[in-house]
Order: sequence, then C-alpha cells, then structure tokens
Amino acid sequence: MKKWMLLLAMPLSACATVGPNYVAPAPAELEVPASYHGDSADPQAPEALVRWWERFGDPILDRLVARGISDNLDLAIATARLRQAREALVQARAGRTPSVVASGGAGQSLDTDGDRGTNLSLGVDAAWEADLFGGVTRSVEAARADEQSVAFDLASVQVAIVAEIATNYIDARLAQQRLQIARDTLAIADDNLEIAGWRVQAGLVSSLDAEQARAARAQTAASIPTLEAAFASATYRLSVLTGDAPGALTTALMQPQPIPTPPQDIAVGIPADTLRQRPDVRSAERRLAAATARIGVAQAALLPELRLSGNIGTSALGLGTLFDAVTGNIFAGLSQVLFDGGRLRSQVRSQQAATEAALATYRQAVLTSLEDVENGLVTLQAARERQGQFAIALDAANNSAILARSQYRAGLSDFQILLEAERTLLSAREGLMASMADQAFGTVQLYRALGGGWAPYDPSSGTAT
Repeated sequence: MKKWMLLLAMPLSACATVGPNYVAPAPAELEVPASYHGDSADPQAPEALVRWWERFGDPILDRLVARGISDNLDLAIATARLRQAREALVQARAGRTPSVVASGGAGQSLDTDGDRGTNLSLGVDAAWEADLFGGVTRSVEAARADEQSVAFDLASVQVAIVAEIATNYIDARLAQQRLQIARDTLAIADDNLEIAGWRVQAGLVSSLDAEQARAARAQTAASIPTLEAAFASATYRLSVLTGDAPGALTTALMQPQPIPTPPQDIAVGIPADTLRQRPDVRSAERRLAAATARIGVAQAALLPELRLSGNIGTSALGLGTLFDAVTGNIFAGLSQVLFDGGRLRSQVRSQQAATEAALATYRQAVLTSLEDVENGLVTLQAARERQGQFAIALDAANNSAILARSQYRAGLSDFQILLEAERTLLSAREGLMASMADQAFGTVQLYRALGGGWAPYDPSSGTAT
C-alpha cells in the first residue's frame, strides 16, 4: 500500500506552489538613510555590541547583568514561548507526511449451546493529503518565520533587560552620590547654624540669621529620606530584574560607589547596521515573511485537494490463523469547493490585508529604531556638554561659597549672602552629578537603540553569528 501511495504521489511534486514568494525589502526600499543625522563622525563599522556593559568597567554591574540574563523571569517566559513556536514548526512539517493509525481488537462470542469463540483482528489505516499547490509548504514557511520572529522577540527582551539593569544600577549609584552631597551640605548647614547662634548670642546679628540657618538645615535634612527611598527603589527593581525578591540586593549594594564611567567612543556605524542588529526590527521582518507565506496557504484552499488513504487488516478466530488472510484497500479522492458563500476568497483578501499591515509594522519598526538612535546620540552629546559647563559652575560656586563663609565669619557680610552661595554650590554639585549620570544613561540608551546586548541570530541557519 505504501508503495502505491508513493507512486501516486510522484507526479504531484511538479505542481506549482501558489502565493507570492517572499523577498525581504532592501534598506533602499525602506528609505533608510546612508548615515545618522546626529552623528558627526565618518561612518564606520559598529563595535561589538554583544557585551557592551563591560565597557563601563564596573564588576558589580557585570555580575548583575549576568544574573539577569540567567535568572530574569521575563526571559524565562520568552524562552518558553520560543519552545512553543518551535513545536508549532514541528506540527506544520508533519503535514507533509502520512498519518498512520494501527488498531487491534479481541473478543469472545457465546452461542446457545454454550460454546465460546474468540475473535481477533489487526489493522492499519493510513492517509496522506498531497500538497498539490503548496499549501503545506507555505504553512511550513509561515511556521518557520514565526519561530524566527519569536527567537528575535526573546533577544529583544534580553536587550531590554540588560539596559534596564544598567539604568537602575546607575540610578542606585546616583542616589548614593546625591545622598553624600546632601549629608555634606547638612554638615555645612550645622556649622552655619552654630556660627549664626554664636553671633546672635554675641549681639552681632539679629535672630533672623539663626532662623534662616535653621530653615536651611531642615530643608537639607528633609531631602535625605527621599534620596534613601530612591536608592532603595532602584535596588528593589534590580532584585526583581535578577529573579530575586525586592530587597535581596539592597544590603549588597549599600556600600557607596561612584557612578559607572561610560566609554567616550561609541562607533554607531550606519543605519543599515542597526537594522541588522536590532532584534525587534528583525522580528517585524520575520512576521512580514510569515504573513506573506499565509497568503499562499489561503490561496491553496481555493484549489482542488487530493487525499490518498488506505488500509490493511486481518481477522481470525484464533491466534494461529490470524495472518492467513490479509486484506487491503487504497483510495484516492479529489475534492474541490464549489460554493462557500465567498468564505475562502475572503480569507485570501483578509490575509493580503494582514500582510500589508505587517509591512507597515515593519517599516514603522525601522523608523522607530532610527529615531531611537538619533535620540540617543542627541541625549549623549547634550549630557557631555552639560557636564563640561557644570564643572565650570562647580568650581566657581565652590570658590564663592568659601569667600562668603569667610566673610560671614569675619562679619563682613550678612547671612543671606552666605545662604545664597551655599544654595548655588549645592545646585552646582547636584547638577554636575546629574550630568554625569545623564551621560551614563545616554550611553545605555544609545547601546539599547543600537540593539546591543544579544548575539545576532541568522534566520537562514538558525544559529547565532
């Protein structure tokens, strides 16, 4: 029977596969520019982005990212979805092979004379639907593209997780640095309050100076709980990102550390490089391929279907004679939908519309990725410029505060001048620290926009490159 089924199937291999053959849109078709608008450097090959966080030179950040990649629950969910998509591909491929079902039975009969008889039967049924017009082939193409899309979705989650871990780590270190500034300022405010109290007691100034000093100290002290809460919140988020309960990392990160220093040179390459590196863009392209393949699936449903089936079996009254008489049959059936109220043709048009939507989604993903890189370049450049200006402002504010404090101690100026100088110094210190953090944030944003944090995946081979 199997031989006859193969002989009948041989002429069917020459049948055409319906539906459009997918060709990925070239960057020129997507109107991708040759270079980034915000990058003044000459186009160059992008650096290795797979482990970009190591360029910050912070071992603690390296360990947190490693834990996030291995233990993050969002990554576990995405990994399970990838396994599910791979099983869907196995199921789609099964449509190319015959289905074979074996059956067997045994029973006893009893006649009026009380004699018992045994009935035994064995049988095998097989069925195979010929892929006359490539409907199954297109289904496999769609399932394969879906599997690759889900693999890129997994990479997208990893890119996001790595960037979020780095961002929250910078947040935690920024909160620690701001806490240090607040505590230093509080110590100065205590000193100012003490000096003002002495001068009031000596009758050199009115109690207004003491009240102003007390108010300034209280305002500085009030900022400390907020900064402590910001540090705790960042560590809670880091704990969850690495698969732990909130607070698991708070004690481990309690020792103050400086804000990670980002690299000064980041080769962003050309926009076409970003399209190849960004997993979300590649996922959108694979979804477009899957939607295109499903047009062929819908079109094949409009055409005739050929189904081959057969069976072989035997039955006997005893085990010794079970294989004395074996019978078999083979059938071929051809079916064609003549009228269904336009349902199948509507499905074709619906899938064509879905493909148009997938193309628009892909183009939107391309534009969004380019926008992300441009914003990252602008943000990073602005942070670097602000840091330079705040460094100048801090130097001037520090000198001004020293002079104001000396003059107040000597009774050459009033407390309001000292208070204003201290406020300017605090603002400059916080501004410089914020600009340093913004530069680190901007670097993380740019690396994420470039698609860093995963090993590029080759859909044609199914392996990382």
